[in-house]
Amino acid sequence: MLRYTLMRLGILAGCFLVVWGAVYAGLFPRGFGDSNFLWIILLAMVISAPISWVVLRKERDRASVQVVQKVDRAKANLAANRSQEDVADDTARAQGQAS
Repeated sequence: MLRYTLMRLGILAGCFLVVWGAVYAGLFPRGFGDSNFLWIILLAMVISAPISWVVLRKERDRASVQVVQKVDRAKANLAANRSQEDVADDTARAQGQAS
């Protein structure tokens, strides 16, 4: 998951540098007044999103498999804990009725 995040940030940083260069070269319009930095960040995010979607498809699939495995393990642990509690409760009730 960390690898995917770092790769996504790398693509965003690369897009930021390209957009920054294009804005200062006059290929893209500048933002109004002091909003130029915000304009560059927003444009870089819009451009990097579809690039990340296509380029990082395999890495995203690997990350989702890891997340699913962690969720399945957590569900299994929760079910095991519930069954242990049920056995303990049944034992306590049986001992209470025998007395």
